[in-house]
Amino acid sequence: MNAFEPQVGPSDLDDIIAAVRQLQQGGGKLPSERDLAEHLSVKRHQLRKALEALRHSGDLKPARARRAPTALPRYGEELVRVTNPIEVLELRLIMEPGLARLASLRASSFETARILDAATTPENAPSGEVDFAFHLAIVAAARNHLAAEFYKMLRQVGVDARVKVARTAAPTCPKRIAQRDGEHRLIAEAISQRDPEAAEAAMRAHLLSVQRQIMERSNAGAFAA
Repeated sequence: MNAFEPQVGPSDLDDIIAAVRQLQQGGGKLPSERDLAEHLSVKRHQLRKALEALRHSGDLKPARARRAPTALPRYGEELVRVTNPIEVLELRLIMEPGLARLASLRASSFETARILDAATTPENAPSGEVDFAFHLAIVAAARNHLAAEFYKMLRQVGVDARVKVARTAAPTCPKRIAQRDGEHRLIAEAISQRDPEAAEAAMRAHLLSVQRQIMERSNAGAFAA
C-alpha cells in the first residue's frame, strides 16, 4: 500500500476505479472499505459506487454478507427425498457445460484468474470445498444470476442426496484429487483461452467422470447389501 499514492479527485468515479484496479494489480488484498477510503482520500459513498462498478464488471469479488455466509441455500426434505445422486449429475450435465461455454466468453481477467487458481487443490485443503469453489467460480463468470441460484440449489440437494451412497464411498485419495485437478485445469485453461467448444467439452467429460464414480459406488453398495 505504501508504494502507491493515488491522486484521486473528490468526485471522479473513473479515477477511483482506476486507483482500486492499480492496487489490485499489486497482488495484495484490498483493505477494509474504511481504510481504503482513507488511503484514497475519498468519501465512502464514492468508494462504494466504484467498488460496485468493479463487482458488476467481474473485476472484484461480491461483497461478503454481514451475517454468517450461506453459500448453499437450504431446501425442503421432500425435494431431497424424491431424488438421488444420479439425477443430480444428470441435471449438472445439462447445465454446467453450457455455463462453462458462457464463462469462456464472458469471464473478466479477475474471474479467469480465480478459476485458474481454484483448479488446483492446495495441500491439506478440504476436497469438497475446493471442488465447489471451482465450479461456483465458473458459474459466477457465466454472468447469469438465475442460473447461479439454480446451481446453488442443485448442489445443496446433491450434498444431501449423496448421503445415500456415502457409506459405500472410499475416502477421497490423493490419486483421485490429482485426477480431478487435471480435469479442472483442462476446463480452466479452455476458459482462459476463450475457447467455448473446448470449455464445454472439458466440463462434460469431467462430469461424466464424476457420474461414473457415483454409479460405481452405488453398485458396490447394492452388492454389499
